[in-house]
Amino acid sequence: LTPPPTQAAPSGTVLFQDEFDVSTTGWHRFANEGGIMDYFEGGFRILVQQPGLNFWYTPEKNYGDVRIEADVLKLAGPDENRMGVMCRYEGGDYYFFIISNDGYYAIGKFINGQTTLLGQSEMQPSALIEPNMISHLRADCVGSTLTFYVNFNQVATVKDADLPSGDIGVVAGTFSQPGADVTFDNFVVMQP
Repeated sequence: LTPPPTQAAPSGTVLFQDEFDVSTTGWHRFANEGGIMDYFEGGFRILVQQPGLNFWYTPEKNYGDVRIEADVLKLAGPDENRMGVMCRYEGGDYYFFIISNDGYYAIGKFINGQTTLLGQSEMQPSALIEPNMISHLRADCVGSTLTFYVNFNQVATVKDADLPSGDIGVVAGTFSQPGADVTFDNFVVMQP
């Protein structure tokens, strides 16, 4: 059962946040042959051990318009990886805002098992993404406008109206090489 969307609060109001300093805030912890999701050294770690695989976690909230911010860092594994945040997760469909450690970014949607990038045909390079450094990500999902910021600079804005509301979360994954190992911290969801 999906909870009803939260009523609009004043802009800047924190709707949800987690610093991951304690391992009892309810994020899903598991380990299998595919990888690991767990609290780790004051962050939330996702390790993906198989090629072409995404892991994500959503804390079972439901929002319409949100501003999501998080810090992400590659711990190990290939530079060609995926790490980012997601909004409007509903029944397995969601919007994603991702970067790779080798300096690329994308906004996209995953609907009915199909991934579609929005406003670009492939991930685009950005000098704002510094390999092996903490990247601050911000995703604004406001109406049909989706805006992505990397390290406090806007990199892309697109329009898409397929998903009006849903959960928020983090996502990480691999391309052809397994072993993407990333950590998230300072996860905050605000009223835009």
